[in-house]
Amino acid sequence: MTERVYTVLLYSSKPEVRDRMRLAVGTRPAADLTVEFTDASSYEECLRLVEGYEIDLMLLDGEAAPAGGIGIARQIKDDREDAPPTCVVIARAADRWLAASAEVDATLMHPLDPVTTGTQVAELLRRHAGVS
Repeated sequence: MTERVYTVLLYSSKPEVRDRMRLAVGTRPAADLTVEFTDASSYEECLRLVEGYEIDLMLLDGEAAPAGGIGIARQIKDDREDAPPTCVVIARAADRWLAASAEVDATLMHPLDPVTTGTQVAELLRRHAGVS
């Protein structure tokens, strides 16, 4: 039996932020989970990828411009009943309320800690896939 590979969408308008996200998650955020990444640098790319591919998790930069990750999360959740789980990376803890109002599933803080990030990503993937 082949192990399932989960697809994580990384969104930021800055390639270096997407690279830091990728490094913090890693391809094995937990011993039982393998992930691959797809990148988006704009709102339009996020929509195209969510509509055209099976995305298991969106990891979105809340500090991106001109479209922030919180706004993108809210829009996709409003538009799609089958929206993937979302985790938004924020720079200020005070922005957690805004993320909660956008119905994001989790938040992480810049700079990303690899242990915390991997744990959070693994938990969201397991919960979405129904794996304990």
